[in-house]
Amino acid sequence: MIGNLLAPELKELIQRRDFAQLRDILCDFPPADVAEIFVDLKPDDEAVLLRLLPRELAAEVFEYLPLDDQEKLLHALGSEQVAQILNDIAPDDRTALLEELPAAATQKLLNLLSPKERKIATELLGYPKNSIGRRMTPRYVAIQQNWTVSEVLAELRRQEHKRDAMNQLYVTDSKGRLVDFVRLRNLVVVPPQTSVLEILENQKIFLRATDDQETAVATFKKYDVSMLPVVDSNDVLVGVVTVDDVLDVAEKEATEDIQKLGGVQALEASYLKTGIFEMVKKRAPWLAVLFIGEMFTSVAMQNYGGEIQEVVVLAFFVPLILSSGGNSGSQATSLIIRAMALNDVLLRDWWRVLRRELATGFLLGCILAAVGMARVFLWQFLHLAGPTGYGANYMMLSLTIGVSLVCVVLWGSLVGAMLPMFLRLIRLDPAVCSAPFVATLVDVTGIVIFFNVARHILHL
Repeated sequence: MIGNLLAPELKELIQRRDFAQLRDILCDFPPADVAEIFVDLKPDDEAVLLRLLPRELAAEVFEYLPLDDQEKLLHALGSEQVAQILNDIAPDDRTALLEELPAAATQKLLNLLSPKERKIATELLGYPKNSIGRRMTPRYVAIQQNWTVSEVLAELRRQEHKRDAMNQLYVTDSKGRLVDFVRLRNLVVVPPQTSVLEILENQKIFLRATDDQETAVATFKKYDVSMLPVVDSNDVLVGVVTVDDVLDVAEKEATEDIQKLGGVQALEASYLKTGIFEMVKKRAPWLAVLFIGEMFTSVAMQNYGGEIQEVVVLAFFVPLILSSGGNSGSQATSLIIRAMALNDVLLRDWWRVLRRELATGFLLGCILAAVGMARVFLWQFLHLAGPTGYGANYMMLSLTIGVSLVCVVLWGSLVGAMLPMFLRLIRLDPAVCSAPFVATLVDVTGIVIFFNVARHILHL
């Protein structure tokens, strides 16, 4: 909102080269709002404004920019400004940027870092991709378990540049292994000679650097904390992860799952910043697979050509039957995939899920069957189905529609619920089981169910 209001004014000031006023305007806003303003500008204009900002504010604004904007801005800035920004931004934000760049570009940027920051960046990039080690920052405050409160306060004064990380102070032993943590608010109210061991929280909650990012999201949610320590395989404290980084991960994971659920490969950039050809590349494979799947629907219908010729009216109800089964399957798939993502449903719950979907699918099928049968009777008596209506066997046709709907909707619910769990069992991403895929699968099997029900009831 702020960016849309100020962007035209800022562009005019840039053209007039009124740098003093530009600086005054931007310094009045929080970094997040300034970043919102930058997004609406061209990379060259962003570069001009970033050079005007105080060094600390410039680094904070850069951290709030989307990754693709950060990349474009790096190209627009000179090497000196790039080095300054990369050395000043938080290590975890810097890692998120570097891991998205080609290897050659990453190495070039690493060479611009100071020896200290280069060592930190290299260590973080050394952890597996999508691990929590790449999202942690080594800027934390650690204290020794044998210290007194007075010694801790003295250490805090020496590390005042880490004041953002002082809410929780992590206690380590002589070998750097995590022992516990203390809260700053408890630290300042006890006598100076109190031992750190007397004010421990007795909650050794931590993440391992090799844990995947989804584990971090679940841990933050479970313990409702704003920061967690990260340890290596020897329990040595190596960094911390803050909740804002985890929220970014949660948003990214949820976005990818939703895109996959819609039958689209996960996008690397936002929708509007993804090129047309890239968008086609992401969507075409699934559409091709679904198209081939729908071909089997045609093949299945051809196998029942005799029944259709004998009772032509059956063909009129094929879309009704198939869409009902596909919709029920899509509903079940969406619910189960989300429940599994939230750990509300585990693999061991498969039997409970099966029973629930059996009951739910049957009841939903009965509701739709009642509507479908009422539709046959209504069209028959109002003569909306032509001069002869549905013929003398309209009651049997109505029963065929009703039974078919119960069976197809029940089948769709079971397939939609069980398929994601099967994918999880064989260690595949359940989100790959997209709603369109389930609908297509149910379409093919729904044809078989419908015409077999018709064959038995109508004696075809």
